[in-house]
Amino acid sequence: MTIFDVFTLLGGLALFLYGMKVMGDALEKSAGRQLKNILAKLTSNTFNGFLLGLGVTLIIQSSSATTVMVVGFVNAGIMTLHQATGVIMGANLGTSVTAWLLSTAGIQGGGILEFFKPSSFSPLLAFAGIILIMFQSNAKRKDIGLIFVGFAVLMTGMELMSGSVGGLKESPAFQSVLTKFANPVLGIIVGTVFTAIIQSSSASVGILQALSMTGVISYYTAIPIIIGQNIGTCVSAMISSIGAGKNARRAALVHLYFNIAAAVLVGGGFYLVDAFIDFNFPAAIDPFGIAIVHTVFKLIALVFLMPASRLLEKLAMLTVPNSKDDVETSELLEERLLATPAVAIEASRKVAFDMAKLSVRSLKNAILLLNNYTDKGMEAIKAEEDKVDKYEDTLGTYLVKISSQDLTESDSHEVSKLLHIIGDFERISDHAVNIAGTAQEMSEKKVAFSDKAQKEITVMISAVEEILDSARDAFCNADIQAAFTVEPLEEVIDYLNAKIKKRHVARLQRGECTIELGFVLNDLINNLERVADHCSNVAGCVIEMEHDALDLHDYLEKIKSEDNAHYTEMYNGYKEKYVLPPKDVIA
Repeated sequence: MTIFDVFTLLGGLALFLYGMKVMGDALEKSAGRQLKNILAKLTSNTFNGFLLGLGVTLIIQSSSATTVMVVGFVNAGIMTLHQATGVIMGANLGTSVTAWLLSTAGIQGGGILEFFKPSSFSPLLAFAGIILIMFQSNAKRKDIGLIFVGFAVLMTGMELMSGSVGGLKESPAFQSVLTKFANPVLGIIVGTVFTAIIQSSSASVGILQALSMTGVISYYTAIPIIIGQNIGTCVSAMISSIGAGKNARRAALVHLYFNIAAAVLVGGGFYLVDAFIDFNFPAAIDPFGIAIVHTVFKLIALVFLMPASRLLEKLAMLTVPNSKDDVETSELLEERLLATPAVAIEASRKVAFDMAKLSVRSLKNAILLLNNYTDKGMEAIKAEEDKVDKYEDTLGTYLVKISSQDLTESDSHEVSKLLHIIGDFERISDHAVNIAGTAQEMSEKKVAFSDKAQKEITVMISAVEEILDSARDAFCNADIQAAFTVEPLEEVIDYLNAKIKKRHVARLQRGECTIELGFVLNDLINNLERVADHCSNVAGCVIEMEHDALDLHDYLEKIKSEDNAHYTEMYNGYKEKYVLPPKDVIA
């Protein structure tokens, strides 16, 4: 093997690993939405979890990425340890597909078989990928182009590696080293360490397949290395669990214990049976043979270990036990999910839903204090406002981190709108404190609104409570119909605000109200009106997220300026529903 061959081998390895990263990242990015939808269908059934792990890994072609995500999900409280166990098992099998794709590099023969060799179709994929990347503005098509280019680069690296090591089949030293790897313990250690270093069992298996094209790697050399590769792939999940909660560390350990148990059961069983029955393998293994061994190993492991999933969980629980005083907590938003932005956005939405519901509940509780003030109620409102502030700080920081990732146009748009929405809900909780403060002031000064003023405020409060519910439902339930009802109701609340102020001035002129109470009333209805404004902002963001190309400002101007029958009907309906009581004197 010449120095030129060594350089070619290193260059091929670099292209192979880079191509696998490009292809994997593009697959993960393009599949982000599907991953989010799949997560929503999680069940506690181990087999369903297995299918989930299998499906996700088939999509993104990386069991390491899947298990790292699982650790993040468990730590964030999105997934239980039992659910994670099934997903991890599915991920172990899903990654074997890469070995089958890479095995096409070993196709021999002419005719139609020649077309299935990477050297035949990879250039076409690369050309098609570059066309999509350079001349398509659609983000999804660009991602498909990256997948094509990544696969072509990966296969080019595979070809370079196999070509550079071709001369090794004549090297006695190389054959001597491989003979040592036939020792099961040494072979497992080599497979484990090498895979741990590059943190990808798919890449490790691919490199082994490239070396197998020399024709000097035997089945007895490849089998222990493949077993070790399955243990080495656990390193990524173990690293990701550092600093995580106890259940997240347990999920990583389940992955490790599964592969160690598979190595002992399947590997030990193989060598035990082989001691009595000679399997009579061919002299050399090829890429197809490696793909077969890789897959059969995983299938046999699943047959024996899937029924024992509860035992693996118990072993992980024993390794990371709960202390008497320990209460397991999970982070609201998991840093490990940032590698998959669509999933991180979905986690953000769930936390934002909790924040929205808390803000609305706090505002309604503050309104109740107007007629029944207590210091305990005031403290509860302040505590809820502090909690909403923490939600906004945590969510805002996390969403900014997501925005720094490589996002699709749709995801980038959604992150921006979520930032606006959480800001509006935080302001609603601020208004809750203001309204509670108004109730406290009235209680301490022992003053109350006149019957006329109280009836008018009650009408406005009812309208505000409805708009709060509509904005919350529009956001939390993705209810676009509820979102469209908010703007006409907000216009009615603006109308009520103006009319109540006008009536109050008239009462002042007649001496029916004091200036002091006038200031209190003015503060109260201004807070209520601003709450409605924030609800309008939330609903507008929901509408924009539903229609990516929609400009909300233009939309609102259009429906208000044109003869929009539906909008007018809703506006008139709310105006009739929230009508102020008749007044005695026209101001």
